[in-house]
Formats: sequence, structure tokens, C-alpha cells
Amino acid sequence: MVNNNLPLVSIITVNYNQTDVTCQLLESLRKITYSNIEIYVVDNDSPNKEADVIKLKYPEINLIKSKQNLGFAGGNNLAIRAARGDYFLLINNDTEVECGFLEPLILKFKSNNRIGAVSPKIRYYYRPELIQYAGFEPMSPITIRQHAIGYQEVDNGQYEKDLLTDFAFGAAMLVSRDVINKVGLMADIFFLYYEEMDWMSRIRRAGFEIWYVHNSLVFHKDSITTGRMSPLKTYYLNRGRLLYMRRNTFGVNKLLGIIYQIFVAIPKNMSSYIIKGQYDLLEAYRKALGWHIKNATSAIVHKNPAL
Repeated sequence: MVNNNLPLVSIITVNYNQTDVTCQLLESLRKITYSNIEIYVVDNDSPNKEADVIKLKYPEINLIKSKQNLGFAGGNNLAIRAARGDYFLLINNDTEVECGFLEPLILKFKSNNRIGAVSPKIRYYYRPELIQYAGFEPMSPITIRQHAIGYQEVDNGQYEKDLLTDFAFGAAMLVSRDVINKVGLMADIFFLYYEEMDWMSRIRRAGFEIWYVHNSLVFHKDSITTGRMSPLKTYYLNRGRLLYMRRNTFGVNKLLGIIYQIFVAIPKNMSSYIIKGQYDLLEAYRKALGWHIKNATSAIVHKNPAL
């Protein structure tokens, strides 16, 4: 039975050629105890053309079939614009949830009107004793790298306290409609990787806080779609890192970041690919750099779509 006294949560996930994986997530969502939800599945023009199977098995969902692959940010944005929720839970299709995971996230949001986004504890699905995310340390404005708190640690209860953090985790993050109205949607120019980091940085610059919520738990199957060391992942990860730097570093930090990339990161990465004989990854990395050279002065780099 739907409890209309609860805020409506729009749960959004993006599917790309992973029908079985997406259905496993939806099966776990059928068991959750939070009752006032709507679920959107965005199919990002999957080549296998099996999206209708998802709707057939789970008729309660709203299926949006995109005519093109819009990436993570664009796919989620498509559903956010269609959804009716007071809150939006963006969750990877390669996750499964505990039945009571949503209530702590909503309670956290309602406890503090300065909160802009929250994420649950994330553990690995195939190694459920290991933590993937319990918050993030601050990102270096020079190297554009940071460390996930608790990463690959055995969960012995060492992170059983909510934590103010710099970033929510893209695998599962809750954002309110009010925040999106003020900040805008994810920048779909990223396509894959760093888009949620960029979004969280914009949310923090608008004066909001980001929190890790310890008593909400999601399990992540991790990198099913892109693979661990694929050319696709190499291209978008490196393109996204530089794009994040261009959009979110300023003044001296931006200058130092550019110097670091030119004289340290780029030579190191290219040498590593050559030494390891990973010429497909080298080509993907070269294309990522080439995208930034081509778009060095383009205004689209700084565009933020509105709700």
C-alpha cells in the first residue's frame, strides 16, 4: 500500500545492453519497504533491442526508450525531466539493494535543509564483505584524483556513522528536486565518468552539503557495462578527468593542474601503455586528449542543462 504522506521518490536507472542485470536490480527493488516510489528505466538505445522484455517482466516501471545512447548523465537527465518525484534516486543498473535502504536516505535529507545529496554505503556484490564507498576524501585540484573512504576494506563496522563528504557516489545517490531546480541537471557533455563528481562540485558551490549515510546499504557489481580496462573506459575516464578539471578548478590550481597534466600525467600514461603493449588503450587515450584540443575554446564545455 502506498503511503502518500511519504515524499515521492523517483528511482532511475539506465540500461545499456544489460537486460538481465537490470532485471535483477528491479527484482530487488520490488522488495523494498519504502512504499511511495515510481521507477524509471531508461534504455540507452541498446543494440540487443531487448528493452521491451524489461517492461514485460516488470510492468510497474516506466520505460523510456532513447533513440540514441545519451550516456550516464544524459540518460538519467531524460528520466529526471519525465519523473514526478520530490527526490530522485539515481542508481546503477548493476546494483542490488537491501529492503530498507531508502528510508535512511530520506530521513537524512529531511534532517537538514542544507543537504544537497546523499549516498548509502556501497559494498561489492561479489565480495559483500568489502566496502567500495563510505564517503570520499577531497579531490586534489592538481591531479584530479581522490580516494574513496573504506575502499576495499572489510566492513567491520568502522564506518557506522554518517559523514559529511565531498562527493556522493554515482552508483547510488539521492538528490532533491529543489536542489536540481537551483543547480541544474548533470552535465551530459561527460557521457561517462566524472559527471557525478562535477554535479556534486556544483552542488557544494551552491552552498549545499553532501553526506554518506551509514545505515543504508547497496551492493555494486561494478564495471559490468564498460569492462575493467577497455578502450571505452580509458577514453571516457581520461576525457572526463580533464573535463572535470576544466570545469571545476580555478586560478592557480587550474594552472598547476595543466602543468601537471602536460609534464607528468600525459607522459607517464602514454609510456605505461607503450611499455605494456596496450596500444588499443594508447589510441583511446590519444583520442581523449584530442577531444580536448579540438574543443579547447568551445562554450559547450561549460554548459549545464536545466530541469
